[in-house]
Amino acid sequence: MLVSSICPRTRFAFFLCSLCFGVSSGQYLFAEVSPTDAKQAMKRATRFFTDEVSTEGGYLWTYSADLSLREGEGRASDSMIWLQPPGTPTVGEAFLTAYQKTGEPYLLDAAREAANALVKGQLKSGGWGHYIDFNKRENVQYRIDGGGPKARNRTTFDDNKSQSALRFLILLDQELKFQNQSVHEAAMYALNSFLKAQFPNGAWPQQYSSFPNPKDYPVLKASYPASWSRDFPKKKYTDYYTFNDNVIGDLVDLMFLANHVYKDSRYRKAALKAGDFILLAQMPEPQPAWAQQYNSKMQPAWARRFEPPSITGGESQGVIKTLMQIYIYSSEKKYLKPIPAALAYLRKSELPNGKLARFYELKTNRPLYFTKQYQLTYKADDLPTHYGFMITSKVNQLESRYRKLLKASPKQLASMRFPTRRVRLTPALTAKAKSAIEALDTGGAWVTQGEIRSAKLKNTPVIETRVFVKNLETLANFVAAHQRD
Repeated sequence: MLVSSICPRTRFAFFLCSLCFGVSSGQYLFAEVSPTDAKQAMKRATRFFTDEVSTEGGYLWTYSADLSLREGEGRASDSMIWLQPPGTPTVGEAFLTAYQKTGEPYLLDAAREAANALVKGQLKSGGWGHYIDFNKRENVQYRIDGGGPKARNRTTFDDNKSQSALRFLILLDQELKFQNQSVHEAAMYALNSFLKAQFPNGAWPQQYSSFPNPKDYPVLKASYPASWSRDFPKKKYTDYYTFNDNVIGDLVDLMFLANHVYKDSRYRKAALKAGDFILLAQMPEPQPAWAQQYNSKMQPAWARRFEPPSITGGESQGVIKTLMQIYIYSSEKKYLKPIPAALAYLRKSELPNGKLARFYELKTNRPLYFTKQYQLTYKADDLPTHYGFMITSKVNQLESRYRKLLKASPKQLASMRFPTRRVRLTPALTAKAKSAIEALDTGGAWVTQGEIRSAKLKNTPVIETRVFVKNLETLANFVAAHQRD
């Protein structure tokens, strides 16, 4: 790519960069960084991650620089790997994507190893738990070589754990042309189980160990309870209809992906059925938005001690985004119908600081908060710090996207379903690649200053999977951009 072919704005950016790096107009941007440099850095970093960091092909979140301490969401041993992003599925998909961009075989090998770890950790219930411990298999009903009928067998959709694992397996299965038997079988087993776990009304639970009996879950429209306790009832909530942590949104995306890859209409029907649940779950006036979770009576209910029956400013925004995604895939305008009233309600509910409360009291719409002692209150002056009780309002962005979708043609909607984005060689990308290469240490690790919460260590040298994934993506994009240009 010659400088003369670059648009004026990019040419000006290049000029500024050339002042700092002495690049002449006839050379590649930042000529001292080459695709070969990027490939070498990728290989060193991947070898370190697969040979030194991984456990049977899988990964956690954070490691001390000497790998003696490690954790996911909590403390972990060297026999454990994590599911929740940025754990094993995230790293595996990063390997796969980098392979697809660069064609380097060792990256596909690393993706296979991550997939094999997930296959070994798949539960008989079909999905995955919070983590996989390869040293204590007798305690869990793994689908392959697991414990007995009394062992743990609970699939969780919380925090995108099982969804991200299955998404990666589906994408790898597609790349391998469905010829890897263990990967294909695991993906099919999980998909069939997730279909069985869907409630008659189209919702999914936060977790499950058995499949719902339709007789126990009548299809109802959302309603307000006659009354609700201000005191935490300590009831089981994991089988409630759950929007919290984007459970249903992630599953909808997953089902559309499965339909796209396997050409099986059952998965599209499941996604649309979830959309129909969202229509049922929209609360009546005066609060036409959504709750975090609903009981079998289709009424907002308690979950954890800081998640009361309420209308949620947070998950409601995610639900609106999911409705728009379903419309993109289906072209059925009924999935857009709830959005105007929900947006108007959320705009009216914005706090003086422009944010939204996580929780609004049923019917009165007063913002609800908790003290550090977990007492329900209307005041926001003593909030626990582990949870976002105020969240950013994205009403303007959501309304803008909604209006664009109303004007989109069928062809434009089709192009939004599985878009392919061409990576272009820019000064910004080159600068990021240069930074990633320079940050790699002699052993092949990206070591940063961070925190190991389980050991109460702050500002300490750490190796983080999120940093690895980000830098691997940058280098793969840099190589791919050079290959195209």
